[in-house]
Amino acid sequence: MARQRDVDLVEVAAGASPPVARLMDFGRFKYEQSKKDREAKKHQQDVQLREVRMKPKIDEHDIDFKTRTAAKLLKRGDKVKVTVTFRGREITHPQLGKGLIDRIVKSLDDVAMVEKDAMLEGRHMTIILAPDKKKIAAKARAAAAGDGAAPVEEDDAELEAAVAAARLVDEDGADDDDDADEADEVEETPGVTAGATGE
Repeated sequence: MARQRDVDLVEVAAGASPPVARLMDFGRFKYEQSKKDREAKKHQQDVQLREVRMKPKIDEHDIDFKTRTAAKLLKRGDKVKVTVTFRGREITHPQLGKGLIDRIVKSLDDVAMVEKDAMLEGRHMTIILAPDKKKIAAKARAAAAGDGAAPVEEDDAELEAAVAAARLVDEDGADDDDDADEADEVEETPGVTAGATGE
């Protein structure tokens, strides 16, 4: 029948008994399928993983600033990787980093949900937060219903610059700037030269 109609015989469900096949122009089917896929991709939002870095000995104002930066990224629909970097002997006190991460998660509870719990990898403690669209929408509705009674978030240039400068990270966590960070760490440590040994 397929040869008579000059079309292809395509097996649709091989596991069924009897197997299901269709008579169709397979080239045209593939073309229409790719067209549908392209159309679906246009309407998809491209979610990126952005990183906010800090150290355990961060100042109160800086914590608030980094938290606001993360909140702004989450409201834009990006995931946020919060990284606490330990330098030198700070690694002996991982509870400081954990406390800092817990504080940030608590501050961002109204716009984010934890996608990947805090974990220590070498000298970095990380957690990944994803935007909670239901909470963000509810907060927006509450602000609209309150007719401006809710505090308006200030959009200062410094915060916008920090959001724009937030580093883009691959989904698998690979980071291109780790080597540069280690070089900066050696430069910032007084009295240490690049070729010195720790003996």
